[in-house]
Amino acid sequence: MSEATPPPAAPYQAQSQLSPADEKLWATLIHIGGILFSFLPALIGYIVLKDRGPFIRAHTATALNFQITLAIAGFVGGILTVIGIGFLILAAVWILNIVFSIIAAIAANKGEWYSYPLTIKFLN
Repeated sequence: MSEATPPPAAPYQAQSQLSPADEKLWATLIHIGGILFSFLPALIGYIVLKDRGPFIRAHTATALNFQITLAIAGFVGGILTVIGIGFLILAAVWILNIVFSIIAAIAANKGEWYSYPLTIKFLN
């Protein structure tokens, strides 16, 4: 081997598990992030953190399921604004997002498992 030959690439190493405190922190932030940014924090959290611990995987999956369900309801509400009922649906989506995201964030911060009501299960 010559001096110019680079060393072989390191094999893929699995990401280390998050500490319980870090899992609770990230789960809490993902639930709160859903209030401001819809499904994006849950999607990014699921993609990046799903293999870092069972607690964070469960919370990111349940948050993503809930936010996708709300996005679908918001889309339907947006279409139905033409006949007036859509405004009620959009208001309900907004209120449900705030209330249930705060409840989920509090549960995550306490280290408790949480499942949103009224949610379509896209991910497990």
